[in-house]
Amino acid sequence: MLCGPTAGAAAKAPSAYANDQTVTSAVSLKFISSRDNPLFKALKKLGTSARERKKSGCTLIDGEHLLTAYLDAIGAPQTIVVSTAAAAQPTIQALLRRAPGAPLAEMPEPLFRELAPVQAPTGILASVKIPDVAATAADFCLFLEDIQDPGNLGSILRSAAAAGAGVAYLSAQCADAWSPKVLRAGMGAHFLLAIRENADLAKVAAEFPGIVVAAGLHATKSLYDLELGGAVAFVIGNEGAGVSAQLWQAAHEKITIPMPGRMESLNAAAAAAVCCFERVRQRGS
Repeated sequence: MLCGPTAGAAAKAPSAYANDQTVTSAVSLKFISSRDNPLFKALKKLGTSARERKKSGCTLIDGEHLLTAYLDAIGAPQTIVVSTAAAAQPTIQALLRRAPGAPLAEMPEPLFRELAPVQAPTGILASVKIPDVAATAADFCLFLEDIQDPGNLGSILRSAAAAGAGVAYLSAQCADAWSPKVLRAGMGAHFLLAIRENADLAKVAAEFPGIVVAAGLHATKSLYDLELGGAVAFVIGNEGAGVSAQLWQAAHEKITIPMPGRMESLNAAAAAAVCCFERVRQRGS
């Protein structure tokens, strides 16, 4: 069912609209063609409101890849919605069969596009529970301070997950990690990493059992001069302002990434990827 108080009405109550009906296909889908449908309204709010996502503990994911990643790592979603144009596709049908207990709905293409949180929807989306990571700890972490661009944040999480990081700590001023745009850029990383939002990064840095490494343009030590085989946390700062003075001071090592070309700086996501995979290189994995 859908997260939140509208779940029962959306999944179980008889429809109040004459143009809502059950459609018979390889997998049975409830057909929804009205913007006034409770499920449509609830999913729309979930995709557009960070407050609603925090309140319900759920988010909206778009596309076959993200849904497959969620099914593989977490389990069945709360609700799945497909567009009429995509409903009969074999790959979509296969995904629907992987979640036999989840309520399923179909919408005509124009309505589905209104609901989809991305400009180029692939024809399937789902409401899912945000994983609980309250007790998670790891020896390879990222501290992300005020990363505000959703694409950057998603890309950083993707690189961290690919490099084997266990936890990403996000300051309060970071973009909403569970927004559809960040999820799309993360490509499934959210379901492989523990993501701790609203973290006091200076406090976490003080308690971290290994070295805390802050990347910045004004450092003199190269990333490649560090020994990164043990417990490591990389600090990546805001796209424009960089790492705050407080967190810079809390870091054990301050490094820069050598740039022999004539560019002044790297994108935050690129810098995070370089740092993460230097650790992978040193560990030989």
